[in-house]
Amino acid sequence: VLESAPPPSIPLSQCPAGIPVLLPPRPLQNPALHPPSSAADLSRSRSLLDAFHSSNKDRMKEFTQALLRNRFPALEAHMEHWPHIVLFLLNAWIPSCFSQTTAPARSSPTPTQRAIDGPETLKFRLSGFPRKHNEGRIEVFYKGEWGTICDDDFSLANAHVLCRQLGFVSATGWAHSAKYGKGSGKIWLDNVQCSGSERSVSVCKSRGWGNSDCTHDEDAGVICKDERLPGFVDSNIIEVQVDENRVEEVRLRPVLLTAHKRMPITEGVVEVRNKDGWAQICDHGWTPKNSRVVCGMMGFPHEKKVNKNVYKLLRKRSAEPKAPVKATRQEPKAKASAKTSSKAKVGKSSAAERLYSERQKNHFLVHSVACLGTEVHLAACPLEFNYGNATESCSGGMPAVVSCVPGPLYTHSQSMRKKLKTPLTVRLKGGAKHGEGRVEVLKGSEWGTICDDRWNLVSASVVCREMGFGSAKEALTGARMGQGLGPIHMNEVQCSGQERSLWSCRYKNITAEDCKHSEDSSVRCNVPYMGFEKTVRISGGRTRYEGRVEVLQTEANGTLRWGLVCGESWGTPEAMVICRQLGLGYANHGLQVRLSGGRSVYEGRVEVRVGQRWGSVCSEGWGTTEAMETWYWDGSNTTEMVMSGVKCTGEEMALSQCQHHKNVQCQKAAARFSAGVICSETASDLVLNAPLVQQTSYIEDRPLHMLYCAAEEDCLSQSATKANWPYGHRRLLRFSSQIHNIGRADFRPKAGRHSWVWHACHGHYHSMDIFTHYDLMTSNGTKVAEGHKASFCLEDTECDEGVSKRYECANFGEQGITVGCWDLYRHDIDCQWIDITDVNPGNYILQVVINPNYEVAESDFTNNAMKCNCKYDGHRIWVHNCHIGET
Repeated sequence: VLESAPPPSIPLSQCPAGIPVLLPPRPLQNPALHPPSSAADLSRSRSLLDAFHSSNKDRMKEFTQALLRNRFPALEAHMEHWPHIVLFLLNAWIPSCFSQTTAPARSSPTPTQRAIDGPETLKFRLSGFPRKHNEGRIEVFYKGEWGTICDDDFSLANAHVLCRQLGFVSATGWAHSAKYGKGSGKIWLDNVQCSGSERSVSVCKSRGWGNSDCTHDEDAGVICKDERLPGFVDSNIIEVQVDENRVEEVRLRPVLLTAHKRMPITEGVVEVRNKDGWAQICDHGWTPKNSRVVCGMMGFPHEKKVNKNVYKLLRKRSAEPKAPVKATRQEPKAKASAKTSSKAKVGKSSAAERLYSERQKNHFLVHSVACLGTEVHLAACPLEFNYGNATESCSGGMPAVVSCVPGPLYTHSQSMRKKLKTPLTVRLKGGAKHGEGRVEVLKGSEWGTICDDRWNLVSASVVCREMGFGSAKEALTGARMGQGLGPIHMNEVQCSGQERSLWSCRYKNITAEDCKHSEDSSVRCNVPYMGFEKTVRISGGRTRYEGRVEVLQTEANGTLRWGLVCGESWGTPEAMVICRQLGLGYANHGLQVRLSGGRSVYEGRVEVRVGQRWGSVCSEGWGTTEAMETWYWDGSNTTEMVMSGVKCTGEEMALSQCQHHKNVQCQKAAARFSAGVICSETASDLVLNAPLVQQTSYIEDRPLHMLYCAAEEDCLSQSATKANWPYGHRRLLRFSSQIHNIGRADFRPKAGRHSWVWHACHGHYHSMDIFTHYDLMTSNGTKVAEGHKASFCLEDTECDEGVSKRYECANFGEQGITVGCWDLYRHDIDCQWIDITDVNPGNYILQVVINPNYEVAESDFTNNAMKCNCKYDGHRIWVHNCHIGET
């Protein structure tokens, strides 16, 4: 009743003396939906309520009776309930008197659309300059438009909520009065009041979406704590900021038959999405700069000149009326002859006969385009749109046609692939797909990263084109593709967009105080569409990120069928390719699970392959949930193996590019032995501290009687079995290993704790068979001594500032390495060595490889190996020039 009824209108003559008039001057609103706009207003409302409670009861009764007679005569008979009615009315009305100073725009008030526009419909970003990756003007994407938040009533609690939505753990401060520059467009929120615990700013109190009396001089900013929420993906992304309401999507429609059959499509008519269809662009005034922008959006680094005469001829022929064909009776011979004649004409005709039919009427949405060539989206160029009769608006012209030059990864020509070599001074690391990653540049002989100050789409596009991709889709800050190693070579990079190399752009050299690796720049480039995701699928999993691998095969007769992949030799590199092909991020596991010992194929002992071994699963804690999670159910009725012997490097774009048997050879061809994967949006990345290895290396002659446990765990060379135990000694090259996780997910053992192996001699668990390989090699790569380290205890020894430890081995605790932490294996513990007893004096290479069997997925395996130069004279050893993989 209160929400729907108009406000009561009581003449002043009927108002009891001494009772203040507190009736709202506008339609009533529920105070639960429109609370007081400030703490002061709320306090004032409460004071007035208290005044009424303490007023003379007779006067309140008179007031209530007058009100009921005037507006609610049906309730007059229930005067005995007047105290309850008064309290209800006052609690509903009084707060609403002060909740808003202007009338609402809509007739039925709602909260900050909390029920309609939940957190999943909102996007947030940090903008402005100057700023670091974890601070800036806060902007909200709501109803298809980016806007700002006013600083009225802003607080640290608001900043906490917003920082969490940006992927940070909390806020350290906030800024007012457009400290990071004035925004543009809508001011979406004003008078925001959060408690700090809300999961989204949309559930905080405010004046409502788009209801503000602020200007952009009052735009609020936040400063977030530089610590990421585990597994958070969307954040610190600089996207193209253009009005895409008119040009949202662009495509190349192939017209030539040859262009249509091969992927990627490099040439065609430029079309833009228009309502439910596609429209063309008139080629009047079309320039190579326009083509460059379109090619960049399609994933190509360069454009080339189009042979327009072919398209003009096609247009001319498609406009010619077709002669009617008379139905005549022919003899079989005549029919065959006519067919032959027709084929001959096709073979001799001009190139236009090889074209797809283009008889539909062109619809020109855009009349002219004037790009500079540096834009990352066609919508960022000045556009002139057609209105009215659009079909007649390109007089004497034709649809704009573009031809692009693909990068080396996507070209069809082998000779062109050799000519278009990948640059040697810039690379992308840590990305899940081709065309994305942390930007690293080579200076002198050392790879380094780029600080994210002033990092933007224009500079990112120079990197993308240099790498053989298109323009940048996203420029990412704050080490969103993991932290790099070594020096930071560039800061405040400013490109014009025309440069061929990033080194041609303006930049500043930096000192250690200017930037940290937590501010490394990354990119996501536009890449050509290849359609690889249509030829593979995963099914039977709990989510779309996991399941059994199925591939689409073409039969000899041209029919298509789905089949399984043999699980033999299946591992993480193969799983990496599947996850990349489907756009599902990194490979978490390449699974091989089997049932054995059962009465039928549907039951048995659960066995999981870890490394090169099959093992069973401890039954402690085993139940129905675990059984459901272990087995990938057959959701597609696909039972036949169609691919086997798959061997990938992990860099391929599709499984079809990996080596595999020509004919299927799978010893266990039942469906339950097929390959499976688990994909993940994030992954860990382990790196060894190379300088520490160099600083802590030394030789120890250790007595045999102190090496029984080490011998039991295979940490000595083969000749130790022939030694005269317990007499004599072994010569050991010792060093410390400090292993950092610089990725975006915790490093966890593949096997769960119930399948860890207990080693009684040392009194600890091994969670991985082999965690590191230690090798001493000659200059030509021949091993002269080796060692290995089982991960008896993966834990957080120390962490970066602001990062908390999560894993420790004590009391059978969980094992792993948290992002931003490191695990230290000191030089004085067992097996932290190479047995060099049988090694002759000379010059050697010391190599340490982490996670050598790829048992646990990482975002970058190329930085898992460390090499050092060694000189051994038979008594002492010098270790120098220790460096990581490709650095």
